[in-house]
Amino acid sequence: MLQQPAADEFGGHFGIYIGLVEGDVLTTLEDNRKQLAALYAAMTDSQALYRYAPGKWSLKEVLGHLADTERIMSYRMLRIARGDTTPLPGFEQDDYVTRAGFDDLSVARLLADYEAVRASTLSLIGTIAPEAWARKGTASGTAMSARAFAHVIAGHELHHLAIIRAQYLNA
Repeated sequence: MLQQPAADEFGGHFGIYIGLVEGDVLTTLEDNRKQLAALYAAMTDSQALYRYAPGKWSLKEVLGHLADTERIMSYRMLRIARGDTTPLPGFEQDDYVTRAGFDDLSVARLLADYEAVRASTLSLIGTIAPEAWARKGTASGTAMSARAFAHVIAGHELHHLAIIRAQYLNA
């Protein structure tokens, strides 16, 4: 079981996501994967184009955003776990979503991509030595541990699952 990161292992907005993870992060990642897969597998491509308000992402864009963000966060986790202290830049999530063309892809394609990213993240987690989890680096101008990024991935997904349920599925 990978313990919660200590308060000195993260900062900034990352704490919002880390605070959403209760219990074992690996269990949370697997539970999240199952929930997202079930939600999206039940949608048609036209249903997944739904936006709950003008200017908000479609359901397809949310799924694509989750995969892109997990790629970035797992890359950060890899770099920090391996002892790389090179500061890692932030990224503009809206630019990624705008330029990705997620709405042009099928739900099945987006879900397959998401599943591949999750499998890669879990594989990476399995290669990180126990002592490497506490290693720190800098990402988006914030000191972060490798352990914190595993929790950010899970918590970010929990955040979006809550939005999907509240804003998209109850509309």
